[in-house]
Amino acid sequence: MSENQNLLAEQRRALILDEVRRRGGVRVNELTRKLSVSDMTIRRDLDALARQGVIEKVHGGAVPVVEASTHEPGFEAKSTLELSAKEDIARAAAAMAVPGSAIALSGGTTTYALAQHLLDVPDLTVVTNSVRVADVFHGAQRPAAGGAARAGAATVVLTGGVRTPSDSLVGPVADRAIGSLHFDVLFLGVHGISVEAGLSTPNLAEAETNRRFVQAARRVVVVADHTKWGTVGLSSFASLDEVAAFVTDSGLSAGAREEIEEHLPGLVVAGESCDEAAPES
Repeated sequence: MSENQNLLAEQRRALILDEVRRRGGVRVNELTRKLSVSDMTIRRDLDALARQGVIEKVHGGAVPVVEASTHEPGFEAKSTLELSAKEDIARAAAAMAVPGSAIALSGGTTTYALAQHLLDVPDLTVVTNSVRVADVFHGAQRPAAGGAARAGAATVVLTGGVRTPSDSLVGPVADRAIGSLHFDVLFLGVHGISVEAGLSTPNLAEAETNRRFVQAARRVVVVADHTKWGTVGLSSFASLDEVAAFVTDSGLSAGAREEIEEHLPGLVVAGESCDEAAPES
């Protein structure tokens, strides 16, 4: 991690987090040397990462927080994390949506960001199990005072089911609804993605609902920020072989990129190139 004096704070913190996870802990003086920044800057970065709940500060440094595989943060808690990364991912993923196609959006804060970018894609049919995502499209269809509904607002099908902490609808009702449909592409948010566990979630019912989504889609596009790589939830619901593309952000480390490219046919690192993925015809 040399030549990093001019890194933005978010990029620097991503490097710090990767180092903490890779080594199992780091010291402040090691980070100041490697990143060529002051002791105070590193301590502020560690404070910010600790507030996000991804590291634990210890005397002289930091260690990773190991969450239980059953821990499921709520929507509000997750919505404050990796905001710029989610926006980059949403913009890149929206370019993959073909006008007039049938798409599915799973629950999650990244798919919520994506939904807002899909409002300008005309004639979509959207199936979702996310209350938040459905609200985005519903709001666009309501005309403003003295105006018309937003052009291109999609036809939306909300699956029904039992609500999870992340405001997703799961369970037998959702599973039956999804199982009777067919999608051109599924944009799937995940709790965790790894070589060993594939796609996983801490919620058993959500795992089954996501499994139905994957089975019903011609093409699966995972949308998740770099912190999700290497995370494993309680229940796996799909293997990497079932994923056509993984859209993530520039915080992904070089080592993780190499590993992903060995197992996935399509890695899109949003925000690094203007030549982002074009819609599939």
